[in-house]
Amino acid sequence: MRKARLGKKLVNTQTQGRMGKAEPAIIEQAERPTKSEATRQRILDAAALVFGRKGFAQTRLSDIAKVADMKAGSLYYHFSSREKLVAEVMSLGVNSTFETVSARLNDLPDSANSIERIQIAIETHLLCLIERSDYARAVSKLSGQVPRNIQAQHEANEAEYGKVWRKLLRDAAADGSVRNDLNLSAVRMFILGAMSWSIEWYKPENGSAASVARDFSEMVINGLRSQA
Repeated sequence: MRKARLGKKLVNTQTQGRMGKAEPAIIEQAERPTKSEATRQRILDAAALVFGRKGFAQTRLSDIAKVADMKAGSLYYHFSSREKLVAEVMSLGVNSTFETVSARLNDLPDSANSIERIQIAIETHLLCLIERSDYARAVSKLSGQVPRNIQAQHEANEAEYGKVWRKLLRDAAADGSVRNDLNLSAVRMFILGAMSWSIEWYKPENGSAASVARDFSEMVINGLRSQA
């Protein structure tokens, strides 16, 4: 499946962070997609919005074409069916976050400890959900509604991403950075589940996405950290 861009490209850089330490930050870097790529992205963005509002069964390709400001016939040039379109929207909803979080973690210096890695992963994941809320909302709405083969691929994508979080928590438990009385599987589900609701509870008037992500990560880390 061809990868699509989610609007502006998210890239990694280093900024001066907590306690003067350098830490990655997400910045936007303008890209110059071809006309075909731009049209395809416009369709995907429109599809995420419509699927998130109406679900799978109630969405027609003509609904998406209207939001994308194009003729329905033109949409078929890029996506031959509603199933192909919904499959890509769901894939992007998971894999774009997976790739961004993984890239941020890979860019951390070797000196970053396990707690810092968890904190960066939380902040990056939450920022992705807030900044790409139409895709996150679509995934939440569509899960369980789509054909079995699409649902199976979606669950496989989520399971692959889940391995990143399992490793983060296991590494922190192994080096004694987190409390030893915690059920790590439950902790992982709590963190991801709480963040998934950000598409409903986040309001810009309550603070920037970056500040909310930082506050949330610090709250979680304070609950996880070993007191020894």
